[in-house]
Amino acid sequence: MAEAHQAVAFQFTITPEGIDLRLSYQALTQIYLSGLRSWKKRISRMRNRVIKGVYPASPSSWLFVVIAILATMYMRSDPSMGLIAKIQEHLPVSLSLSVQGQTMLSVLVFSTLLWLSLILTLRFCLKLLLSYHRWMFEQHGHISTTTKVWVTLVRLLSGRKPLLYSYQTSLPCLPVPPIKDTLERYLESVRPLLSGPGFQRMTVLAAQFENSLGNRLQRYLKLKALWATNYVSDWWEEYIYLRGRGPIMVNSNYYGMDFLYVTPTPIQAARAGNTITALLLYRRKVNSEQLTPVSPATMFCISLSLSTCVSSPDVLQHWQDSEFVTVYHRGRYFRLWVYKAGRLLSPREIEYQIQRILDDPSPPGPGEDRLGALTAGNRVPWCAVRKQYFSSGVNKRSLDCIERAAFFVTLDDEEQGMMGEDPVGNLDRYAKSLLHGKCYDRWFDKSFSVVVYKNGKNGLNAEHSWADAPTVAHLWEFTLATDAFQLGYTEDGHCKGEVEHSLPPPQRLTWDIPVEVQEQVSISLSVAQALADDVDCHVFPFRDFGKGRIKKLKISPDAFIQLALQLAYYRDRKTFCLTYEASMTRLFREGRTETVRSCSNEGCAFVKAVESGEGPEHCRRLFRLAAEKHQNLYRLAMTGSGIDRHLFCLYVVSKYLGVESPFLTEVLSEPWRLSTSQTPVQQLELFDMKNHPDFISLGGGFGPVADDGYGVSYIIVGEDMINYHVSCKHSFSETDSHRFGAQISRALLDLLSVLTPAKTENSQAQDKKQQ
Repeated sequence: MAEAHQAVAFQFTITPEGIDLRLSYQALTQIYLSGLRSWKKRISRMRNRVIKGVYPASPSSWLFVVIAILATMYMRSDPSMGLIAKIQEHLPVSLSLSVQGQTMLSVLVFSTLLWLSLILTLRFCLKLLLSYHRWMFEQHGHISTTTKVWVTLVRLLSGRKPLLYSYQTSLPCLPVPPIKDTLERYLESVRPLLSGPGFQRMTVLAAQFENSLGNRLQRYLKLKALWATNYVSDWWEEYIYLRGRGPIMVNSNYYGMDFLYVTPTPIQAARAGNTITALLLYRRKVNSEQLTPVSPATMFCISLSLSTCVSSPDVLQHWQDSEFVTVYHRGRYFRLWVYKAGRLLSPREIEYQIQRILDDPSPPGPGEDRLGALTAGNRVPWCAVRKQYFSSGVNKRSLDCIERAAFFVTLDDEEQGMMGEDPVGNLDRYAKSLLHGKCYDRWFDKSFSVVVYKNGKNGLNAEHSWADAPTVAHLWEFTLATDAFQLGYTEDGHCKGEVEHSLPPPQRLTWDIPVEVQEQVSISLSVAQALADDVDCHVFPFRDFGKGRIKKLKISPDAFIQLALQLAYYRDRKTFCLTYEASMTRLFREGRTETVRSCSNEGCAFVKAVESGEGPEHCRRLFRLAAEKHQNLYRLAMTGSGIDRHLFCLYVVSKYLGVESPFLTEVLSEPWRLSTSQTPVQQLELFDMKNHPDFISLGGGFGPVADDGYGVSYIIVGEDMINYHVSCKHSFSETDSHRFGAQISRALLDLLSVLTPAKTENSQAQDKKQQ
């Protein structure tokens, strides 16, 4: 429709009197403004490329170098030690250039070469500085002189205001750890989980692997690390996410929730209007690189946040600057243009367009309403159907609209949130709705699908291959904060701004769905529905205390929570298990995640001491050892000395070489019965917790990794709250998300009790006197 309006900017007819030309000045003005905005965007991107290309120097430093060289030449000194004269000799002879002009040109060439050399030197020095990670292992409050000097040098070289991607070329590559160290750490991690004979068998397998096949695979891996930006990320994306043939719904995708206590507006169209606007403003900041980078860390995944889709089972595609979103409502798909002549529509205009979709009474076409189930079921049938029925014609055009859209929006007819007479149960149903919905009303292949409910609550479902949870959390934090605190709503709950009523209506996508496709949709839906019905979710805010109380005990909040999870699991299942905690490797170029094996010998010793009723002092001593061990494991994972990504890559190399390793096969088949992840709060400055304490994020969660295990996600909110998301499967009778949630709460309180020394009678008497 937008193209049609622009096409009639001018008309002409041929008459006996000549050519009658009619111009639409309003349309021509819009075309002019659209072109102007497009060129401004191109110039901005070109400017950012130049700034990034010369980082950590600045473009203006070139002028400084030129002036400095000219000044020294004026003082009859040659800083080039004869190089300027050599350059002048090799310049092409030109009659139009005087000797002085040729000298000036030679100075400019030499200055530019010197400037480029300085940039490469500074970049190399910054990369060396960013390769220093000893600061992470220093005790809190005891910073060494070396680290203080390091911080000063990094600040000097980093500049005042780096752009979003400025650090990328200066970040070090992920190192390949020595195979001996990885095997030693692996054996240490499984020691508390294996019996004596079992551990002895694994020790023999590890030794055989190291002395035979291991060193050969290691050489190939080091060779890859020499030329690859990151020796893990591409294989991780391909073999863990894109090559999977089971459903990505529940098994891979994850979700993010709205505010816990607050819904900014009860009007569905208005909430959708502000949410869509906030996400597009985020994209604008990403494109212009105005977002502040999270310390010297890789930010490469952020560029894929919008206009990205798994376009076939093995291919992740990204498109530049889509000017529309795809909206799903009551079985119909719409293309909603969010730009007009290069101008982003106001939130009120987007609300107006969303309301048009909500008011549209047209029914879905044959087979259209449950088409999204193809992305929720098994991947192979979806790939076959896609090739046969969606590779040409109207189906390809409509599928392209979904995949090329900035993101996918579902206008849900249900009401969700912590509300009503059963707030706990409603919160659990809210999580399940975001995790899988009705199995056909989300497009699970999109980088993320935004869900806006009838009562104004919202959330998102994110695909995992393009980025990990911290990247999506960064986007969602910005969206929630911009929606509530910057864009805002009128007193009656509508979006702010004016409406241009001449906007073309949203465009219905049309489909030609044959019976064969409808049959496959039904099959995929039955597979997805069985998976969705099997998921047991429990979401609960823990309000008794938070990180403020934990930090007063001089303990890492994450270590405290992880040890509480170990205690909770031991009480729930009467045993320990292989535990996965996600850690980030963003200190390295294109780094993603590494595994922290949180079940350690020290942690198990502490749990057993608590359960056997050991004395408080003994338990506290064991807890300190376990917490320090966990922190050390976390630091090793963050600095490239983890276990699992290294072993995974060695396994991939072995498959390429066509050799079998009993050790690697057994290691990679071990189930993660407790999979955990912390959702970090990265942009505290966007939330005014002092004046708006109710605007608390619920975080997000994911499905269980093992059929007989638990998935636990948590977010530390402010100083006094921790929100938990627990998942498991009904089909395994020994797991229960509500029971495990109760065990987590109990374990947290018991840990605090153990670590808080009992007061003596004298101190209690002093407290009473003070009161």
